[in-house]
Amino acid sequence: MASKFMNWVDARFPATQLWNEHIGQYYAPKNFNVWYYFGSLAMLVLANQLLTGIWLAMFYKPSAAEAFGSVAYIMRDVEWGWLIRYMHSTGASFFFIVVYLHMFRALLYGSYRKPRELLWIFGCLIFLALMAEAFMGYVLPWGNMSYWGAQVIISLFSAIPVIGEQLTTWIRGDFVIGDATLNRFFALHVVALPFVLVGLVIAHIMALHHVGSNNPDGIEIKANKNADGHPADGIPFHPYYTVKDLFGVGVFLILFCGVIFFAPEFGGFFLEPPNFTEANPSVTPEHIAPVWYFTPFYAMLRAINFEVLGVPAKLLGVITMFGAVLIMFVLPWLDRSKVKSIRYKGWIFKAMLAAFVVAFVILGYIGTQAPSPLLTTIAQVCTAVYFAFFLLMPFYSVIDRTKPVPERVTG
Repeated sequence: MASKFMNWVDARFPATQLWNEHIGQYYAPKNFNVWYYFGSLAMLVLANQLLTGIWLAMFYKPSAAEAFGSVAYIMRDVEWGWLIRYMHSTGASFFFIVVYLHMFRALLYGSYRKPRELLWIFGCLIFLALMAEAFMGYVLPWGNMSYWGAQVIISLFSAIPVIGEQLTTWIRGDFVIGDATLNRFFALHVVALPFVLVGLVIAHIMALHHVGSNNPDGIEIKANKNADGHPADGIPFHPYYTVKDLFGVGVFLILFCGVIFFAPEFGGFFLEPPNFTEANPSVTPEHIAPVWYFTPFYAMLRAINFEVLGVPAKLLGVITMFGAVLIMFVLPWLDRSKVKSIRYKGWIFKAMLAAFVVAFVILGYIGTQAPSPLLTTIAQVCTAVYFAFFLLMPFYSVIDRTKPVPERVTG
């Protein structure tokens, strides 16, 4: 009966073909390691955000007068509302943890190199859409930090010459942040951006399965095929990697549930104390800072306190902040090394990547702290290191000594 039913479905929709192309008969390199968990985990967290977001939208009211109260109602009066809300708020932070580690793996093993340039670009677009989605979702609870964080970030667009003020008013939907802002942010957060994210994820997966997965050796397994026409160094994604990913999901859910049940605010990094107070335009928080996953870029913005060639510091800071994200799009054309994987690259690339990671972490910490002359100086140095990793790559990737790459994948 099952076989007949699937034959009936396949005659009308390519269900079995899709399963075979993307899971059952999709051959992945046999030497995946722990870094390759994070792609599937990102899919899991995305599903969590979509499902919990739909449920929260049933009770949330996008109104300046009712938004904060509706969140309190969800937390206190709706059955299991506190759990769903924490799953969503904690899920946002875990989403960025997983995505940052996923992107770091691409830097380690050169997953942005030919023929995966478009795959990398789709990933960067997902990152941009995720940042927009997270920012708008952060404003919706209408806590005091949400309000003032939105005030600071939206006001940055006023630094753009000629159209800045009009653009800022258009984003707010009014001359001040209020009902119009909440309504449009709610519509974008709940309807528009999730469609964009899901579409980009589908494109990302299609591009991945078209060119094939990279591996820790950076070797194209399609170049060596056995008598059956399958990659000699590949294994079917199902059941081998579906089982492997299920183990990763189990470990992830233990950590995820541990945070939800024992430390959902995570010391103020996931949910800041000022956000448990309703938005008040008359009361500014002692220190305005975004959520931790935005703080590296926020620290870059604050680090620019000087003019260059007559360009105001505020505009230069905005260019730096957005440039830190946009420069990732051209990474495939900056890396001119003869090899892809860090396993076979020399000490120069390894040192630059280590400095890049350390600078990014330090910037993340500085972004959570109140500004001071010392922290501003450190942030300026770290910002220079961040951009040096990308801008100097065409030079140090060429002179860096590399090791011979084996013809077949190793362990």
